[in-house]
Amino acid sequence: MAERIITMIPEEKIEQRVREIGEEISRDYMGKSVHMICVLKGGVYFMTDLSKRIDESIPVSMGFMSVSSYGDGTSSSGIVKIEKDLNESIEGKDVLIVEDIIDSGRTLSYLMKILSARKPASLKLCTLLDKPDRRVTDVKVDYCAFEIEDKFVVGCGMDYKQRYRNLPYIGEVVL
Repeated sequence: MAERIITMIPEEKIEQRVREIGEEISRDYMGKSVHMICVLKGGVYFMTDLSKRIDESIPVSMGFMSVSSYGDGTSSSGIVKIEKDLNESIEGKDVLIVEDIIDSGRTLSYLMKILSARKPASLKLCTLLDKPDRRVTDVKVDYCAFEIEDKFVVGCGMDYKQRYRNLPYIGEVVL
């Protein structure tokens, strides 16, 4: 039997929240520049939309990393692997990590430690979705669009076996 997708967060609500976070980031980074680091693949949809909502007076640069702890499963394996690292130094930059979802916190905790050691001027974390009930490692989230219950979700960059990333809403996968 095929999985079903049930809408949890509609597109309009996501667009409104991304606009609000963009305004908040714009206030916090006024007079500075921001170097956004996207955690691929899922984070690219959110980062692209978010970057368009940051005030145009704030210089925005971007970097990309691919970090894996899921494989083809629906829960974190607990083993974090950097599959693609940054191409440039972040030393002295105001860095904003942009992630699609924070679950156990293992991946982001590991990533924050690695990036902190590279001496950025500041390091903050922004996520589209947060599942605090699943947290096993403490992670400070600076900007969060939505806290959700412990459900397996797709859309807005998140996938199930590489499918459903392109959905413009957040949907729960019912297997």
